[in-house]
Amino acid sequence: MQARPICLGMAGLVLAIAAACGSTRSTAEDAASRPAPRTSASYVLAQGETVTLAPAVTLKLERVNDSRCKKGAVCVWAGYISYSFVLTDQQGHSSFVLAEDMPGASKTVTRNGLTFTLLGMEPAEPPSLKAPAPDYRVSLRVNISQPT
Repeated sequence: MQARPICLGMAGLVLAIAAACGSTRSTAEDAASRPAPRTSASYVLAQGETVTLAPAVTLKLERVNDSRCKKGAVCVWAGYISYSFVLTDQQGHSSFVLAEDMPGASKTVTRNGLTFTLLGMEPAEPPSLKAPAPDYRVSLRVNISQPT
């Protein structure tokens, strides 16, 4: 008995190779089925807390400065609350401040390709005149900045 040549044609050859490799999906289909990379996330930090944003990238809420007029006090100005952060990455340490009403500060800051936006704070109101300092918490959104 003699061996017969196999005639598959181009379409048959492609299917045979795909079957041999175990998949008929294209690279485009693979890419479409993978989730898109995250471009933003929200965090809540207390004073002194550090969060890891990515491998070798951390953000620390270094200090909370609350100069708002305390409840029950008589003040000549309303004051403000600000949050001092330290971003640490391969480029070193970078400090910045987020605040809503502080002169010279902003709710949004961009550092090393990341944009930080103040979302809110707890407690939202200043403490009473004789109350101890509250356990401050700040919420912020971190976005990967898109190149322009």
